[in-house]
Amino acid sequence: MAPTTSFNDYLARVRAEIREVSVAELRRLQAERGAAVTLIDCREPEEVENGVIAGALVLPRGQLELQIEALVPDRAGVVAVYCATGVRSALAAASLGQLGYDAVNVIGGVEAWKAAGHPLDHPRRLTRSQLARYARQIRLPELGEAGQRRLLDARVLVVGAGGLGSPAALYLAAAGVGTLGLVDDDAVDLSNLQRQILHGEDVAGRPKVESARRTLGRLNSDVNVIPFAERLTAENARRIFEGFDVVVDGTDNFATRYLINDACVLLGIPNVHGAIQRFDGQASLFCHDDGPCYRCLFPEPPPPELAPSCVEAGVLGAICGVIGTLQAVEAIKLVAGLGASLAGRLVSYDALNARFRELKVKRDPGCAVCGDAPRITELLDYAVSCAAPK
Repeated sequence: MAPTTSFNDYLARVRAEIREVSVAELRRLQAERGAAVTLIDCREPEEVENGVIAGALVLPRGQLELQIEALVPDRAGVVAVYCATGVRSALAAASLGQLGYDAVNVIGGVEAWKAAGHPLDHPRRLTRSQLARYARQIRLPELGEAGQRRLLDARVLVVGAGGLGSPAALYLAAAGVGTLGLVDDDAVDLSNLQRQILHGEDVAGRPKVESARRTLGRLNSDVNVIPFAERLTAENARRIFEGFDVVVDGTDNFATRYLINDACVLLGIPNVHGAIQRFDGQASLFCHDDGPCYRCLFPEPPPPELAPSCVEAGVLGAICGVIGTLQAVEAIKLVAGLGASLAGRLVSYDALNARFRELKVKRDPGCAVCGDAPRITELLDYAVSCAAPK
C-alpha cells in the first residue's frame, strides 16, 4: 500500500513546482506585460458577489480545465490565477501548467489584494430570472455572465423595421441586448408580411416601430425599445445615432445606406451591413477596427436603372432571415467581445445554389469619407430614387 500524504504535504509539493507572485509582483507584471497577462478568479459565484479584481475573468475552479481553452486560446501570455487566499488557485495554476499555460498563483488571493489597500470591482449581478432566461448563452464559456451583462448594457440601433430589421431585432432582443433603437417611418402593409416577421395582419396600417415595440416587448421585458418613427435624414442622423454602440443597417434604399455609412464613419460607430435581392444576400461590418467603410467597396450610389426595388425584382422572404440573423450575430459578437468580426470581409449568400462566398475588402486610402484626406465631412441627403429590397 502506498504511504498516505496529508493535504498540506501535497499542497507544499504543488507550490514548490509552480511559480507564485505576490500582489505587488502581480501589479508590476500587469504594468510590464499589459494585455499579455490574463487574470482569472477561480472562486465560486457566491464568493464573487463580494467583488473581483478589475479585469479578471471569472472561471470557478470546477470549470477551469473544461473552459480555459475557449476563454484563453493563446498560450503565449501569462495566466495569473487567484482565489480567496491562494490555496485553490495554487492547484489551479498547477493544472494550467500541465495544459501548457505559463500560469502563476497570486499568493494570498483576494484577501492579500484587499490587505494591500487595492479596490475590488463589484459587477452587477444577473437576477434569478435573467440567469434562467439566458442560461444557454451564459453556459458558453466565451460569453458567460460577464458577456451577458455586456449585452444587457449594450445599445444597438436598427435602422429599418422591415425584412432585415425584423430578424435582426428579434434575435437581438432575445439575446438580451438591453436597449434597442428602431428607426422607420413606414406603416405595415399586407405585402410586407411575407418577409417582415416583426409584424402581423392585425397591425396592417399601423406604424412599423409601434408594431415592433409591441412584439419585442412580448418577447423580452428586459429590453428597452426606443422607437424613432421618422425617416432618417442628414438633419436627424446625428441626434438618433449618438449614444448607440452599434448600428444595424436594415434599410431598403441606397440613399439611406450611404447616409448610414457616412454617419457611422463621422461618429465612430460600427455599421453592420446587410442587403438582399431575389435569392441573394450579403453581409459585412464596416467602420470598425480601422477597416473599410461601405464607400470603400461602393464609392458612389448606382443609377436607378441598375437597382430595381423588391416590387420590380421580387425577394424570397426567408433570405431576409438568413442575412438579418447574420447581422444580429455580428452585433452580438461586437458588444460581447466575441470572436473575429466581418470587418474587411463581405459574405454573400446564393440561396438557389446553397452557397456562401467571402470577398476580402480593404480600406481605400482615397475613400471620400474614411480615407486619408476625406472630402465628405458633413452629412448629406442623397436624392437617389432606387431601392435595394429589404
